[in-house]
Amino acid sequence: MIASASNAQIKNLMQLIRKPKARREQGVFIVEGIKMFIETPANRIEKIYVSEKFISNPSNLEKLDGFSYETVKDEVFRRISDTVTPQGVMTIVKKSETCLKNMFSNERNNLFIVLEDLQDPGNLGTIIRTAEGAGVSGVIMSKNTVDIYNPKVIRSTMGAIYRVPFTYVENLSDSLDELKQRGVAVAAAHLAGENEYFEEDWRRNTAFIIGNEANGISDEISKKADLLVRIPMEGKVESLNASVAASILMYEAVRQRHHRDLI
Repeated sequence: MIASASNAQIKNLMQLIRKPKARREQGVFIVEGIKMFIETPANRIEKIYVSEKFISNPSNLEKLDGFSYETVKDEVFRRISDTVTPQGVMTIVKKSETCLKNMFSNERNNLFIVLEDLQDPGNLGTIIRTAEGAGVSGVIMSKNTVDIYNPKVIRSTMGAIYRVPFTYVENLSDSLDELKQRGVAVAAAHLAGENEYFEEDWRRNTAFIIGNEANGISDEISKKADLLVRIPMEGKVESLNASVAASILMYEAVRQRHHRDLI
């Protein structure tokens, strides 16, 4: 049993929770909670840490059946946890990322979300989770987008991080060119849009660009879009939360693809 916060394994866990650099160097990330542990593919689990209280519950022990784990004193577990009320299980998970060309499906029209420099972990996690629900083919992120392995992002995905293909790209402009070369219509929600988002046809291969929370989509990336569309807003609101805007666009594509007669 690990009884001290100065233990080398505990120090490493704290680094993995707090430092993107440590996650990059080791090729792993941390997930907390029983739901995330259950959803983690077994072949990606590197190590499991549990609190004394967690393993005192027989039903929790059943969930750990077949896995080896390290027990941590409750007070030490609370110190390293990134949550207010720790559930008592923390898992080190191997990273897994795909590349753009492997996101394409030949069985249906593809739908992509392209994120330019998104910074809020909650926004990114919500977009990943919504992308799974909307059947998105992949999420493409600029290199300056918040780390998808940030614990707050991980929690917000509710397990979708294991099922939604995603990639970070060095040059977002070049990636948009590649999408267009593959027959994908690139669209951006923009105040300069001529039509409202529901007036366009999203049944074809489509990529929606979502910009930075504070600055929106850069001019360089806006110019790469084949079309700009508006999300209508009443009152004095000038823009929507990034994850809300992304959800609106994704589910309009879903609506059109499921109900062709309503377009």
